[in-house]
Amino acid sequence: MRVAVIRFPGANCDQDALHALRDDLEIAAEYVWHGDSNLAGFDGVFVPGGFSFGDYLRCGAIASRSPIMAEVIRLAKLGRPVIGACNGFQILCESGLLPGALMRNLAQKFICHDVHLQPGTTRGRWLQSVNGVTVRFPIAHGEGRYVIDGDDLKAIQDGDQIAFRYADAHGNVHESANPNGSADNIAGVINPDGNVLGLMPHPERAMRPSFGYGDGALLLRGFLHG
Repeated sequence: MRVAVIRFPGANCDQDALHALRDDLEIAAEYVWHGDSNLAGFDGVFVPGGFSFGDYLRCGAIASRSPIMAEVIRLAKLGRPVIGACNGFQILCESGLLPGALMRNLAQKFICHDVHLQPGTTRGRWLQSVNGVTVRFPIAHGEGRYVIDGDDLKAIQDGDQIAFRYADAHGNVHESANPNGSADNIAGVINPDGNVLGLMPHPERAMRPSFGYGDGALLLRGFLHG
């Protein structure tokens, strides 16, 4: 398995992603610059978080037009695994690989703390490894409120595309567990084919018990080996 970690100007989580894949999962991972246009030889893609292009315009909007994204879209259409965390989720939505959009948090403040997530579906390669497990990941975002219109929300609900919802430590999904005002407590979604996952929390920062939790490794193993 060989995974491309895409690097964008202003992004700051690409090193976290690379070390999570290489050091914690012993997966061959390499940086690929956003201006490149070839992902030949790669089996999967990690689109990392950060502040690509300074979050000008809309978060992820400029990055989604980078040359490399045409290749990411091509691999996704071939069924290869593609994951985007935080800004990576925003980029995947802006590129059209995932539905919806990410807007300013309801409180209009940057938030940075741990959250619990309840898997919303067991469909696709992503979520078999966390089936029925309430996981804990850190979040760090100012624009993490997932928005989607009513018809499209019903479509992803009916299509079993909600990957994670914000929940309490016991896995109960309710409004008080929603940190940013996301529709239906949504923290992550998958595409209809189940091979593209986007989520606002950072699994790559939750890889080792010495960090206080290792649920990220559980999810990413499913990403890579599901």
